[in-house]
Amino acid sequence: MNSSAKILYKEAQSIANDIPEFLNPNGPGKGNIITNNFMKTLKQRMSVLLNDDFSEKKICDDNEFAVDYYFPSESTIVEIALSIKKPNSEYEKDILKAVIAKENGLSVKRLIFISKEGAKKKCNQPARKRIKEWLNKNYDIQLEVWEFSAT
Repeated sequence: MNSSAKILYKEAQSIANDIPEFLNPNGPGKGNIITNNFMKTLKQRMSVLLNDDFSEKKICDDNEFAVDYYFPSESTIVEIALSIKKPNSEYEKDILKAVIAKENGLSVKRLIFISKEGAKKKCNQPARKRIKEWLNKNYDIQLEVWEFSAT
């Protein structure tokens, strides 16, 4: 049986394939419109496929931190992190959200970033790799980066 995270990845890839400009750099205006349409379509499809809405989940009772997807039965957070390969991205912030959630009692064993090509390479650079190791060693959270493939 496929995990919810893998189902999400396959749907995200399918939607990305249907949007010719999705994997291209599009800039703030056009890029935001494309990303918003992508996220809306993904949320709709996933709600139907999983018969529940796991998107935009608030992960800590005492604040407004939310993640793109949280699958409780898998203890997995998934972030659609399209700009993670850029120097100033959501990488550290999303990791911090996972840590705070775990410290507040939420079961978190995996944090998955789904991103564009180049994200894995960026996340294997020394500083980010060290943060990933710290996350695993101190919080027992496995960080994975899954990339969209150009088809």
